[in-house]
Amino acid sequence: MSAWPGKYVIGLTGNIATGKSVVRKMLEHLGVYGIDADALGHRAIAPNSPGYKPVVEMFGKWILTPDGQIDRSKLGSVAFGHPEAMQRLEEIIHPLVGQALDILIRRSRQSTVVVEAIKLLESGLAKKCDIVWVTYAPQELQLARLMQKRGYDEARAHQMIWSQTLQERKTAGANVVIRNDGSYEDTWGQVMDAYYKTFPGLQGESAETAVQVEAVAGELTIQRARPQEADEVAVLINHLSEGRRQVTHDDIMAAFGEKAFLLLRIDGKALGLVGWKVENLVARTDDVYIDKNLNFLDSLRVLMDEVERASQELQCEVSLLFLPVDMINKGMTFKTLGYQRRTIQGLGVSAWEEAAQESMTPGSVLLFKQLRQDRVLRPV
Repeated sequence: MSAWPGKYVIGLTGNIATGKSVVRKMLEHLGVYGIDADALGHRAIAPNSPGYKPVVEMFGKWILTPDGQIDRSKLGSVAFGHPEAMQRLEEIIHPLVGQALDILIRRSRQSTVVVEAIKLLESGLAKKCDIVWVTYAPQELQLARLMQKRGYDEARAHQMIWSQTLQERKTAGANVVIRNDGSYEDTWGQVMDAYYKTFPGLQGESAETAVQVEAVAGELTIQRARPQEADEVAVLINHLSEGRRQVTHDDIMAAFGEKAFLLLRIDGKALGLVGWKVENLVARTDDVYIDKNLNFLDSLRVLMDEVERASQELQCEVSLLFLPVDMINKGMTFKTLGYQRRTIQGLGVSAWEEAAQESMTPGSVLLFKQLRQDRVLRPV
Protein backbone atom coordinates (compact mmCIF):
# COMPACT_ATOMS: atom_id res chain seq x y z
CA MET A 1 0.00 0.00 0.00
CA SER A 2 1.42 3.38 -1.01
CA ALA A 3 2.16 6.25 1.32
CA TRP A 4 -0.71 8.18 -0.29
CA PRO A 5 -4.18 7.03 0.79
CA GLY A 6 -6.57 6.51 -2.08
CA LYS A 7 -3.75 6.42 -4.66
CA TYR A 8 -2.11 3.47 -6.34
CA VAL A 9 1.47 4.53 -7.09
CA ILE A 10 3.70 2.87 -9.68
CA GLY A 11 7.37 3.58 -9.06
CA LEU A 12 9.21 3.57 -12.39
CA THR A 13 12.99 3.46 -12.63
CA GLY A 14 15.81 2.24 -14.82
CA ASN A 15 19.26 3.40 -15.80
CA ILE A 16 20.05 6.14 -18.29
CA ALA A 17 18.88 5.58 -21.89
CA THR A 18 16.72 2.56 -21.03
CA GLY A 19 13.43 4.27 -21.94
CA LYS A 20 11.88 5.28 -18.61
CA SER A 21 10.19 8.36 -20.04
CA VAL A 22 8.78 6.39 -22.98
CA VAL A 23 7.18 3.89 -20.61
CA ARG A 24 5.82 6.71 -18.43
CA LYS A 25 4.22 8.29 -21.49
CA MET A 26 2.68 4.95 -22.45
CA LEU A 27 1.12 4.70 -19.00
CA GLU A 28 -0.17 8.25 -19.40
CA HIS A 29 -1.88 7.15 -22.64
CA LEU A 30 -3.68 4.59 -20.48
CA GLY A 31 -4.96 7.31 -18.15
CA VAL A 32 -2.28 7.19 -15.43
CA TYR A 33 -1.07 10.49 -13.93
CA GLY A 34 2.66 10.79 -14.65
CA ILE A 35 5.34 12.60 -12.64
CA ASP A 36 8.98 13.01 -13.64
CA ALA A 37 10.82 13.23 -10.31
CA ASP A 38 14.10 14.07 -12.04
CA ALA A 39 12.49 17.15 -13.62
CA LEU A 40 11.31 18.16 -10.14
CA GLY A 41 14.94 17.93 -9.06
CA HIS A 42 15.88 20.40 -11.78
CA ARG A 43 13.15 22.76 -10.60
CA ALA A 44 14.39 22.48 -7.00
CA ILE A 45 17.76 24.06 -7.91
CA ALA A 46 16.43 26.82 -10.15
CA PRO A 47 17.06 30.43 -9.06
CA ASN A 48 14.81 31.45 -6.15
CA SER A 49 14.12 27.79 -5.36
CA PRO A 50 15.22 26.40 -1.98
CA GLY A 51 17.94 24.15 -3.38
CA TYR A 52 19.67 26.85 -5.41
CA LYS A 53 21.72 28.60 -2.70
CA PRO A 54 22.88 25.41 -0.92
CA VAL A 55 24.09 23.88 -4.19
CA VAL A 56 25.96 27.02 -5.23
CA GLU A 57 27.53 27.33 -1.78
CA MET A 58 28.61 23.70 -1.88
CA PHE A 59 30.02 23.54 -5.43
CA GLY A 60 30.95 27.16 -6.11
CA LYS A 61 29.85 29.90 -8.48
CA TRP A 62 31.79 28.37 -11.35
CA ILE A 63 28.78 26.09 -11.99
CA LEU A 64 26.63 29.13 -12.86
CA THR A 65 25.81 30.36 -16.36
CA PRO A 66 26.22 34.09 -17.15
CA ASP A 67 22.54 34.69 -16.30
CA GLY A 68 22.81 32.99 -12.92
CA GLN A 69 21.32 29.57 -13.73
CA ILE A 70 23.00 26.42 -12.46
CA ASP A 71 24.67 24.75 -15.43
CA ARG A 72 23.62 21.12 -14.93
CA SER A 73 26.35 19.89 -17.28
CA LYS A 74 29.04 21.44 -15.06
CA LEU A 75 27.30 20.21 -11.94
CA GLY A 76 27.04 16.72 -13.42
CA SER A 77 30.73 16.69 -14.34
CA VAL A 78 31.50 17.00 -10.63
CA ALA A 79 28.78 14.75 -9.24
CA PHE A 80 28.90 11.85 -11.69
CA GLY A 81 31.80 9.59 -10.89
CA HIS A 82 32.34 11.17 -7.46
CA PRO A 83 30.15 9.33 -4.94
CA GLU A 84 30.75 11.76 -2.07
CA ALA A 85 29.81 14.79 -4.18
CA MET A 86 26.72 12.98 -5.50
CA GLN A 87 25.65 12.05 -1.98
CA ARG A 88 25.94 15.66 -0.79
CA LEU A 89 23.97 16.87 -3.80
CA GLU A 90 21.23 14.31 -3.21
CA GLU A 91 20.99 15.30 0.46
CA ILE A 92 19.91 18.74 -0.74
CA ILE A 93 17.65 17.73 -3.61
CA HIS A 94 15.87 14.55 -2.46
CA PRO A 95 13.92 16.11 0.44
CA LEU A 96 12.68 18.88 -1.86
CA VAL A 97 11.63 16.39 -4.52
CA GLY A 98 9.83 14.41 -1.83
CA GLN A 99 7.84 17.50 -0.83
CA ALA A 100 6.93 18.21 -4.45
CA LEU A 101 5.85 14.61 -5.07
CA ASP A 102 3.62 14.70 -2.02
CA ILE A 103 1.90 17.86 -3.27
CA LEU A 104 1.36 16.56 -6.80
CA ILE A 105 0.16 13.09 -5.83
CA ARG A 106 -2.29 14.34 -3.21
CA ARG A 107 -3.72 16.91 -5.63
CA SER A 108 -3.96 14.61 -8.65
CA ARG A 109 -7.47 13.74 -9.83
CA GLN A 110 -6.41 10.31 -11.04
CA SER A 111 -6.32 7.42 -8.59
CA THR A 112 -3.32 5.81 -10.32
CA VAL A 113 0.02 7.62 -10.48
CA VAL A 114 3.38 6.73 -12.01
CA VAL A 115 6.51 8.34 -10.57
CA GLU A 116 9.57 8.17 -12.81
CA ALA A 117 12.80 8.48 -10.80
CA ILE A 118 16.28 7.29 -11.69
CA LYS A 119 17.12 6.91 -7.98
CA LEU A 120 13.79 5.36 -7.00
CA LEU A 121 15.41 2.36 -5.30
CA GLU A 122 18.50 4.10 -3.93
CA SER A 123 16.56 6.98 -2.35
CA GLY A 124 14.01 4.81 -0.57
CA LEU A 125 11.15 6.25 -2.61
CA ALA A 126 10.30 2.74 -3.84
CA LYS A 127 9.12 1.84 -0.33
CA LYS A 128 6.36 4.45 -0.65
CA CYS A 129 5.06 2.92 -3.89
CA ASP A 130 2.63 0.05 -4.41
CA ILE A 131 4.67 -1.57 -7.18
CA VAL A 132 8.07 -1.07 -8.85
CA TRP A 133 8.59 -1.14 -12.61
CA VAL A 134 12.12 -1.18 -14.07
CA THR A 135 13.11 -0.53 -17.67
CA TYR A 136 16.03 -2.46 -19.11
CA ALA A 137 18.18 -2.11 -22.24
CA PRO A 138 21.49 -3.80 -23.14
CA GLN A 139 24.55 -1.65 -22.46
CA GLU A 140 25.48 -1.43 -26.15
CA LEU A 141 22.03 0.04 -26.86
CA GLN A 142 22.36 2.51 -23.98
CA LEU A 143 25.70 3.59 -25.43
CA ALA A 144 24.28 4.04 -28.93
CA ARG A 145 21.31 6.07 -27.66
CA LEU A 146 23.51 8.39 -25.62
CA MET A 147 25.83 9.01 -28.54
CA GLN A 148 23.13 9.37 -31.21
CA LYS A 149 20.36 11.17 -29.33
CA ARG A 150 22.30 13.22 -26.79
CA GLY A 151 25.48 13.80 -28.72
CA TYR A 152 27.83 12.37 -26.08
CA ASP A 153 31.22 11.10 -27.12
CA GLU A 154 31.99 7.48 -26.29
CA ALA A 155 34.01 8.27 -23.17
CA ARG A 156 31.29 10.50 -21.74
CA ALA A 157 28.60 7.94 -22.53
CA HIS A 158 30.56 5.17 -20.82
CA GLN A 159 31.09 7.40 -17.77
CA MET A 160 27.34 8.05 -17.49
CA ILE A 161 26.53 4.34 -17.76
CA TRP A 162 29.20 3.10 -15.35
CA SER A 163 28.42 5.72 -12.69
CA GLN A 164 24.98 4.18 -12.09
CA THR A 165 23.79 1.17 -10.15
CA LEU A 166 24.11 -2.06 -12.12
CA GLN A 167 20.94 -2.77 -14.08
CA GLU A 168 20.80 -6.31 -12.68
CA ARG A 169 20.46 -4.90 -9.16
CA LYS A 170 17.53 -2.75 -10.23
CA THR A 171 15.74 -5.54 -12.08
CA ALA A 172 16.21 -7.78 -9.04
CA GLY A 173 14.16 -5.31 -7.00
CA ALA A 174 11.39 -4.98 -9.60
CA ASN A 175 7.86 -6.31 -9.70
CA VAL A 176 7.73 -5.63 -13.44
CA VAL A 177 10.64 -5.45 -15.92
CA ILE A 178 10.07 -3.77 -19.30
CA ARG A 179 12.71 -4.68 -21.88
CA ASN A 180 12.97 -1.62 -24.06
CA ASP A 181 15.27 -3.00 -26.73
CA GLY A 182 12.81 -3.67 -29.55
CA SER A 183 10.16 -1.79 -31.47
CA TYR A 184 7.72 0.70 -29.99
CA GLU A 185 4.92 -1.82 -30.57
CA ASP A 186 6.82 -4.45 -28.58
CA THR A 187 7.34 -2.09 -25.64
CA TRP A 188 3.74 -0.91 -25.84
CA GLY A 189 2.59 -4.53 -25.67
CA GLN A 190 4.67 -5.19 -22.57
CA VAL A 191 3.31 -2.06 -20.87
CA MET A 192 -0.31 -2.93 -21.64
CA ASP A 193 0.16 -6.51 -20.50
CA ALA A 194 1.68 -5.44 -17.17
CA TYR A 195 -0.93 -2.72 -16.69
CA TYR A 196 -3.89 -5.05 -17.17
CA LYS A 197 -2.31 -7.70 -14.96
CA THR A 198 -2.06 -5.04 -12.26
CA PHE A 199 -5.63 -3.85 -12.87
CA PRO A 200 -7.53 -6.94 -14.09
CA GLY A 201 -10.82 -5.11 -13.56
CA LEU A 202 -9.95 -2.92 -16.54
CA GLN A 203 -9.28 -5.86 -18.84
CA GLY A 204 -12.76 -5.58 -20.28
CA GLU A 205 -12.02 -2.03 -21.42
CA SER A 206 -10.00 -1.67 -24.57
CA ALA A 207 -6.98 0.59 -24.64
CA GLU A 208 -8.94 2.67 -27.13
CA THR A 209 -11.59 3.49 -24.53
CA ALA A 210 -9.03 4.17 -21.84
CA VAL A 211 -7.08 6.78 -23.82
CA GLN A 212 -9.87 8.50 -25.71
CA VAL A 213 -11.05 11.97 -24.70
CA GLU A 214 -13.89 13.62 -26.56
CA ALA A 215 -15.32 17.12 -26.56
CA VAL A 216 -17.95 18.33 -29.01
CA ALA A 217 -18.30 21.90 -30.24
CA GLY A 218 -21.00 22.25 -32.89
CA GLU A 219 -20.25 19.74 -35.62
CA LEU A 220 -16.61 19.38 -34.59
CA THR A 221 -15.44 16.38 -32.59
CA ILE A 222 -12.09 16.30 -30.80
CA GLN A 223 -10.66 12.83 -30.18
CA ARG A 224 -7.44 11.79 -28.54
CA ALA A 225 -5.57 9.62 -31.02
CA ARG A 226 -4.40 6.17 -30.02
CA PRO A 227 -1.25 4.32 -31.06
CA GLN A 228 -3.53 2.09 -33.12
CA GLU A 229 -4.29 5.16 -35.25
CA ALA A 230 -0.67 5.94 -36.09
CA ASP A 231 -1.29 5.39 -39.82
CA GLU A 232 -4.17 7.89 -39.86
CA VAL A 233 -2.07 10.48 -38.00
CA ALA A 234 0.84 10.01 -40.43
CA VAL A 235 -1.38 10.33 -43.51
CA LEU A 236 -3.04 13.46 -42.10
CA ILE A 237 0.26 15.20 -41.32
CA ASN A 238 1.66 14.35 -44.76
CA HIS A 239 -1.50 15.69 -46.43
CA LEU A 240 -1.97 18.86 -44.38
CA SER A 241 1.71 19.81 -44.50
CA GLU A 242 1.46 19.80 -48.31
CA GLY A 243 4.74 17.96 -48.65
CA ARG A 244 6.73 20.07 -46.19
CA ARG A 245 6.85 17.14 -43.83
CA GLN A 246 6.77 13.42 -44.56
CA VAL A 247 6.33 11.00 -41.68
CA THR A 248 5.81 7.25 -41.49
CA HIS A 249 3.89 4.89 -39.24
CA ASP A 250 7.12 4.25 -37.31
CA ASP A 251 7.75 7.99 -36.88
CA ILE A 252 4.32 8.48 -35.29
CA MET A 253 4.67 5.39 -33.10
CA ALA A 254 7.95 6.80 -31.81
CA ALA A 255 6.26 10.18 -31.25
CA PHE A 256 3.67 8.51 -29.03
CA GLY A 257 6.56 7.89 -26.64
CA GLU A 258 6.84 11.66 -26.19
CA LYS A 259 3.46 13.25 -26.81
CA ALA A 260 -0.27 12.91 -27.38
CA PHE A 261 -2.22 13.83 -30.50
CA LEU A 262 -5.71 15.34 -30.73
CA LEU A 263 -7.67 14.82 -33.95
CA LEU A 264 -10.25 17.35 -35.13
CA ARG A 265 -13.02 15.55 -37.02
CA ILE A 266 -16.00 16.76 -39.01
CA ASP A 267 -18.57 14.03 -39.62
CA GLY A 268 -15.90 11.51 -38.69
CA LYS A 269 -13.29 12.79 -41.15
CA ALA A 270 -10.01 14.03 -39.65
CA LEU A 271 -9.23 17.56 -40.86
CA GLY A 272 -6.82 18.81 -38.24
CA LEU A 273 -4.60 17.82 -35.35
CA VAL A 274 -2.30 19.10 -32.65
CA GLY A 275 0.47 17.24 -30.85
CA TRP A 276 1.32 18.22 -27.31
CA LYS A 277 3.09 16.98 -24.21
CA VAL A 278 3.18 17.84 -20.54
CA GLU A 279 6.48 17.92 -18.69
CA ASN A 280 7.31 19.57 -15.37
CA LEU A 281 3.83 21.20 -15.16
CA VAL A 282 4.27 22.89 -18.55
CA ALA A 283 2.04 22.01 -21.52
CA ARG A 284 3.78 22.33 -24.89
CA THR A 285 1.96 22.18 -28.23
CA ASP A 286 4.43 22.01 -31.12
CA ASP A 287 2.50 20.21 -33.86
CA VAL A 288 -0.40 22.10 -35.47
CA TYR A 289 -2.00 21.01 -38.75
CA ILE A 290 -5.39 22.33 -39.90
CA ASP A 291 -7.10 21.90 -43.27
CA LYS A 292 -6.86 25.11 -45.31
CA ASN A 293 -10.62 25.03 -45.98
CA LEU A 294 -11.34 25.47 -42.27
CA ASN A 295 -11.20 28.72 -40.32
CA PHE A 296 -7.74 28.48 -38.77
CA LEU A 297 -8.37 30.37 -35.52
CA ASP A 298 -11.76 28.80 -34.87
CA SER A 299 -10.38 25.31 -35.41
CA LEU A 300 -7.29 26.02 -33.32
CA ARG A 301 -9.48 27.37 -30.52
CA VAL A 302 -11.45 24.12 -30.32
CA LEU A 303 -8.28 22.04 -30.27
CA MET A 304 -6.49 24.20 -27.71
CA ASP A 305 -9.53 24.25 -25.44
CA GLU A 306 -9.18 20.49 -25.14
CA VAL A 307 -5.39 20.70 -24.71
CA GLU A 308 -5.89 23.19 -21.88
CA ARG A 309 -8.65 21.15 -20.23
CA ALA A 310 -6.48 18.03 -20.22
CA SER A 311 -3.42 20.02 -19.12
CA GLN A 312 -5.25 21.64 -16.21
CA GLU A 313 -6.33 18.19 -15.10
CA LEU A 314 -2.61 17.41 -14.97
CA GLN A 315 -2.04 20.50 -12.76
CA CYS A 316 -0.17 22.46 -15.47
CA GLU A 317 0.80 26.01 -14.69
CA VAL A 318 1.11 27.28 -18.27
CA SER A 319 0.43 26.34 -21.88
CA LEU A 320 3.06 27.09 -24.53
CA LEU A 321 2.03 27.02 -28.19
CA PHE A 322 4.63 27.00 -30.96
CA LEU A 323 3.52 28.00 -34.47
CA PRO A 324 5.58 28.32 -37.66
CA VAL A 325 5.82 31.92 -38.86
CA ASP A 326 4.13 31.02 -42.15
CA MET A 327 0.98 30.01 -40.25
CA ILE A 328 0.56 33.51 -38.88
CA ASN A 329 -1.09 36.01 -41.20
CA LYS A 330 -0.28 39.69 -40.98
CA GLY A 331 -2.31 41.29 -38.23
CA MET A 332 -3.47 37.95 -36.82
CA THR A 333 -4.20 38.20 -33.11
CA PHE A 334 -4.35 35.36 -30.64
CA LYS A 335 -6.05 37.33 -27.89
CA THR A 336 -9.30 35.51 -28.64
CA LEU A 337 -7.50 32.32 -27.65
CA GLY A 338 -6.12 33.93 -24.51
CA TYR A 339 -2.52 33.64 -25.77
CA GLN A 340 0.19 36.30 -26.01
CA ARG A 341 3.38 36.35 -28.04
CA ARG A 342 6.41 36.06 -25.80
CA THR A 343 10.14 35.57 -26.02
CA ILE A 344 11.69 32.73 -24.07
CA GLN A 345 13.43 35.21 -21.79
CA GLY A 346 10.14 37.02 -21.25
CA LEU A 347 8.47 34.03 -19.60
CA GLY A 348 10.09 34.94 -16.29
CA VAL A 349 10.14 31.48 -14.67
CA SER A 350 13.14 29.23 -15.22
CA ALA A 351 11.07 26.02 -15.53
CA TRP A 352 8.90 27.64 -18.21
CA GLU A 353 11.92 29.08 -20.04
CA GLU A 354 13.67 25.72 -20.05
CA ALA A 355 10.58 24.01 -21.49
CA ALA A 356 10.32 26.65 -24.22
CA GLN A 357 14.01 26.35 -25.05
CA GLU A 358 13.65 22.59 -25.55
CA SER A 359 10.61 22.85 -27.86
CA MET A 360 11.17 26.03 -29.86
CA THR A 361 12.59 25.57 -33.34
CA PRO A 362 14.02 28.19 -35.72
CA GLY A 363 11.29 30.03 -37.59
CA SER A 364 8.61 29.46 -34.97
CA VAL A 365 6.65 31.87 -32.78
CA LEU A 366 6.09 31.30 -29.07
CA LEU A 367 2.60 31.93 -27.68
CA PHE A 368 1.95 31.86 -23.94
CA LYS A 369 -1.08 31.34 -21.71
CA GLN A 370 -1.10 31.02 -17.93
CA LEU A 371 -3.50 28.29 -16.84
CA ARG A 372 -3.50 28.98 -13.12
CA GLN A 373 -2.48 31.90 -10.93
CA ASP A 374 -1.11 29.80 -8.07
CA ARG A 375 2.24 28.13 -8.68
CA VAL A 376 1.64 24.48 -7.81
CA LEU A 377 5.17 23.90 -6.52
CA ARG A 378 6.09 27.38 -5.43
CA PRO A 379 8.80 27.75 -4.31
CA VAL A 380 9.99 24.21 -5.22
